[in-house]
Amino acid sequence: MNTLDIRTVNVVQYIKPLREGGSLPAIVKADDDFLYVLKFRGAGQGKKALIAELIGGELARAVGLKIPELVFMHLDDSFSKTEPDEEIQDLLKFSVGLNLGLHFLSSAITFDPLVTTVDAITASKVVLLDSIISNIDRTVKNTNLLHWNNELWVIDNGASFYFHHNWATWEQHLTRTFPLIKDHVLRTQATELRTVAEEFLIKLTDEKITEIINTIPEDWLQHEADALSPDDMRNAYKTYLKAKLTMVDSLIKEAEHAR
Repeated sequence: MNTLDIRTVNVVQYIKPLREGGSLPAIVKADDDFLYVLKFRGAGQGKKALIAELIGGELARAVGLKIPELVFMHLDDSFSKTEPDEEIQDLLKFSVGLNLGLHFLSSAITFDPLVTTVDAITASKVVLLDSIISNIDRTVKNTNLLHWNNELWVIDNGASFYFHHNWATWEQHLTRTFPLIKDHVLRTQATELRTVAEEFLIKLTDEKITEIINTIPEDWLQHEADALSPDDMRNAYKTYLKAKLTMVDSLIKEAEHAR
């Protein structure tokens, strides 16, 4: 039982691939009759992208940002056997087991900074969170934000925590800021960084961080190429996040300079 009580559902229908995503996510139906955007463990960045998606998403929720419900999605081997497209067939074959789904927001539109304005508090929360989790993928070219029911929704945090692609050097990232914040799509609207930082430090307690990290399925933390044990990896994610929160002033100065 995970402490955040993230639901587990079963995929019952593969509906269509989302070709605009580099990792080929798909819209699927689950046994609870809801539609989800399914992120596959067999995609390019593998289970690490799912971990980043899970941690980043639940941190966003914890600080009051809008994010679709995240669920664990079990995929069985029957789907690859009936899929005619070879690329998708392979993806389904390598993704049997536990994957991650985001509740599908029907009729949501991709956020366009030229069309939609975002209030300063929300923009500042997104920018500061992305600085903390080192999210390299929230740019004008690929905003990974949706506009739904007149609100901004945060999706696609899978490119965060890029240090975990090389565990041998992860500790070198503990004291680094995040210069790539200069490319952030919301950097010009993020004028309340110091205000939201106070809220972050109140809400992102050691207990909340531990709660989120403990939700990562054990299976996602196991890879023969990694030298660290699953427990070591959990501790590394916790250490990283705590380190970033202690240097939040430096992250704010960097983002303000970029703005």
